[in-house]
Amino acid sequence: MASIYVGNLPYSATETEIEQLFTDFGKVRSVKIIMDRESGRPRGYAFVDLDTADTRDAIKHVHGK
Repeated sequence: MASIYVGNLPYSATETEIEQLFTDFGKVRSVKIIMDRESGRPRGYAFVDLDTADTRDAIKHVHGK
């Protein structure tokens, strides 16, 4: 399993939307949007756990989207 940092997310991004971006590159085990403790709002980044060690293709294709 590999974990990918996904930054510069819009605050409106959902776990489902992020998961859909990565499904072509392996089985998505989890998506965790990081939330601000005080405000409860998203902080603009997430971590995606893929069931594959080859994350270069996923990063290359999703970069800038």
